[in-house]
Amino acid sequence: MNTYILRMKMERAKAAYTFLINSARTVVLGTVSAEGVPNVNYAPFVMDEAKNIYIFVSKLSVHTSNLQVNSRASVMLMEDENKTKQIFARRRLTYSCNASYVEKNSPEWENIADKFDQKFGNIIYIFRNLPSFNIIKFTPYEGLFVVDFGAAYQIYGHDLNDLIYISSEE
Repeated sequence: MNTYILRMKMERAKAAYTFLINSARTVVLGTVSAEGVPNVNYAPFVMDEAKNIYIFVSKLSVHTSNLQVNSRASVMLMEDENKTKQIFARRRLTYSCNASYVEKNSPEWENIADKFDQKFGNIIYIFRNLPSFNIIKFTPYEGLFVVDFGAAYQIYGHDLNDLIYISSEE
């Protein structure tokens, strides 16, 4: 494939990557309990400039309990099912992450809570004042962005904006 076509494909993939990140409102979470029982759930999220993902969740949720014993998690952002051209090739971004709690009422916590308020509105005021709600930070160290059939890109933690095309040709 010539250099021009490869460059155009990469530009389209980067635009799709940015669009998915900016348009998604929820993240799918994959966590594992102390007993090794997997759990999949979802949560509304915000993302910072470094691609850290934050969720505002109750201590009572299964994924919060799982993250207390195993801080490794998988998170996925997906294209809206109703907007996908081909359901078998739905655009999706998966990150492997380490999770940590943001210290309540710290400057970072306040900044992230403000981002939630801007994105999701008045309900965040209630969450901010409930003692059982925490903010969890997911720090990605690698990822996979699937654009379409035969169009997948590896992502590594040293630059989460750098997409590396996965070729089926050896």
